[in-house]
Amino acid sequence: MAAFTSQVAENIGHIIFDKPPVNAFDSGEWAAIATEISALGLRSDVHVIVISAEGRGFCAGVDIKELGAHPEMIVPVNKGNYDTFEAIHKNPKPVIVALHGFVLGGGIGIAGAADIIVASECATFGVPEVDRGAMGGGAHLQRMFPVQKVRHMYFTGEFIDAQEAWRLGAVEKVVPRESLVAEATAIAQKIAAKSNIMVQLAKEALNGIEDGDLEAKYRREQGMTLEAYSYKDSQEARDAFNEKRDVSF
Repeated sequence: MAAFTSQVAENIGHIIFDKPPVNAFDSGEWAAIATEISALGLRSDVHVIVISAEGRGFCAGVDIKELGAHPEMIVPVNKGNYDTFEAIHKNPKPVIVALHGFVLGGGIGIAGAADIIVASECATFGVPEVDRGAMGGGAHLQRMFPVQKVRHMYFTGEFIDAQEAWRLGAVEKVVPRESLVAEATAIAQKIAAKSNIMVQLAKEALNGIEDGDLEAKYRREQGMTLEAYSYKDSQEARDAFNEKRDVSF
């Protein structure tokens, strides 16, 4: 069964994650997501892209069970994450994400790479990487939240809710879960009705005036993940998570 579906309607490309129970993707699934996002961006009949999800939450990130059993898979997993986030950030078309439930790890990367975020009232944001023996997500989280908030979330693993994310300026709207996709689609319709080439030029211009290089920053984080995997604490963190027990460092 595919981890997501994709369709185009009224110049809007829709990608819907649907991998129960938590939309946590393995290396092959991340690669497929990146390929589809890039392909939608190249279609002349797609003016804007909306990414949403079914299930308990938007995205729980990578499949920790895959990495627990095969730590060497961190390399293709990292590549799949990198390619997905880059496909969103550098996509020629604006990308809107509709977030509900948990937004973790790779879900943060998707949200932080996007152009516009709409969240449901039940959405929560977190980066449990330190507790999973890895790094990553900081560059994209810092595109959403202030530096000190990012560090507090990163070091403690504590979550923030949709209202706090809205207060900090990351989220365009906080809406009931049942109207989430409709609200994101309504924004997409406004964009899709404009000149396609003008909107593409606008996105290229906005990306060009951003501070720093998002992809280079994330690449540095991925190098730190590889370093983290060389320590026994990293394997213990993953084992404890998969075995549902307390860690023992």
